[in-house]
Amino acid sequence: MSGTGPTYDFIIVGSGFGGSVSALRLAEKGYRVLVIEKGKEWKPEKFPRTNWNLRKWLWLPGMRFFGFFKMTFLRHVGVLSGVGVGGGSLVYANTLPRPKSTFFNSGNWKGIADWKEELEPHYRRAEKMLGATENPELYDADLALEKLAGFRGKDREFEPTRVAVFFGTPEEEVPDPYFEGSGPPREGCRFCGSCMTGCRYNAKNTLDKNYLYLARKKGVELISEARVRRIRPLGRKDGADGYEVRFRKSTNILFASTRKVTARGIVLAGGVLGTVRLMLNMKTHHLSRLSDRVGDHIRTNNESLMLVHSGDKTKDFSKGIAIGSIFPPDGDTHLEAVRYGSGSGFWKTMGVPVTYGKNIGQRIIRMIGHLLRQPWSWLKIYFTRDFAKQSMILLFMQHLDSHVKFRKGLFNLRSGIMDGPPPSAFMPLAGKLGTQTSELVKGKPFVMLTEALTGIPTTAHILGGCVIGRNADEGVIDKDHKVFGYRNMYVCDGSAISANPGVNPALTITAMTERAAGNIYLS
Repeated sequence: MSGTGPTYDFIIVGSGFGGSVSALRLAEKGYRVLVIEKGKEWKPEKFPRTNWNLRKWLWLPGMRFFGFFKMTFLRHVGVLSGVGVGGGSLVYANTLPRPKSTFFNSGNWKGIADWKEELEPHYRRAEKMLGATENPELYDADLALEKLAGFRGKDREFEPTRVAVFFGTPEEEVPDPYFEGSGPPREGCRFCGSCMTGCRYNAKNTLDKNYLYLARKKGVELISEARVRRIRPLGRKDGADGYEVRFRKSTNILFASTRKVTARGIVLAGGVLGTVRLMLNMKTHHLSRLSDRVGDHIRTNNESLMLVHSGDKTKDFSKGIAIGSIFPPDGDTHLEAVRYGSGSGFWKTMGVPVTYGKNIGQRIIRMIGHLLRQPWSWLKIYFTRDFAKQSMILLFMQHLDSHVKFRKGLFNLRSGIMDGPPPSAFMPLAGKLGTQTSELVKGKPFVMLTEALTGIPTTAHILGGCVIGRNADEGVIDKDHKVFGYRNMYVCDGSAISANPGVNPALTITAMTERAAGNIYLS
């Protein structure tokens, strides 16, 4: 290998829960680290006030929308994800539950390690770093969920969520309360409900305020608005001599020049849509030693999202934090009450009456029937001035296993069916819970138009695609997240999740990366 050698010890692709954790822990070991992030860097005052500000909210580069929220629709699944410095933490609902024991003994990683025991100290460390604390206030959406839990005889299992939020005094800035003054100053939560459109008040514990903030203080470099196009080994094909990474500006559609950097090691942390797509693209030419399992065992967390619009104008479902409460309707399921802040009514443009049927023709006929039977009732909903105040979202999640696969498409990823039934938008229990909640709040249930017409589920927690296995025939990475077939290459993000957690996965991704980063050393 010519020259003076690679510029960095590690290049990390992505700055979400996997990338930010890796950056800090590798910097603490004395490594020279560069983080490359596709999205923009955001300051609290720059976030949009509502999700009607599409240019600031949505990531649609082709339309010159450079926000931090991305919607991706494939044949078998719709995906909601985050883009920006801090990754999914910019748009996630702050919620940090631990999965049930089933998660640790199911899926692709089953039996490879005692995962519950292995991850226990890392869960504790992740909770401390993310500032996990119990939500101290329940508001109307939470009280509706509590009422549902009581209706189903589960009132004792209803509980406030543990969340990554600073509950200080609203409008009062205080010195860093988490890292002995080493972090940024913070302000107490105002319970405005706008967590998922970007916290404008510096209360949400996003990664740019903890892991990534501390990493940059230790010398980690970051390049934002940059999309990695190619990774190739330098010298030996297994990457023993390092890697070259090429990238282009992601917010410059035309005439974007290619830049390149080199490193001895790589950490892929771009989330499922970023990491899996990049690995599939590279497998054809530059990283041909990658496992054939890349893109297999994509999981949706068995999710269903249902809007419930209430006719009770005395309630304010926008007040509170994004997800303030949770309860398990049965042993396989968790249900959460989700809210957006006042004024954020974009989702009503994609909502239609809950409709079931064996095929798209039946569903269209039944949907039109719903609208024609009560036209004024539905029109009033669509023309509601503040949809967020009168609406809540039910997030239904299960740890039961179902999966699809992703493959390289002409312009984007394409999805396919693996063994077993694919994820479905029509889960009877989810529909029943939505109907019962609607009755309790004197409202009507909605679903996304894409789900009603196609039957394709939408998930905010896409997982898998680079799963853990005993060897390259079973998975893409080993138990320490090292990529089979390559030296000093690791995957640390949601694509490494190897079973359905059945709850919001941010804490689990963080804990798994804490464990993996502790075992990363250049060889």
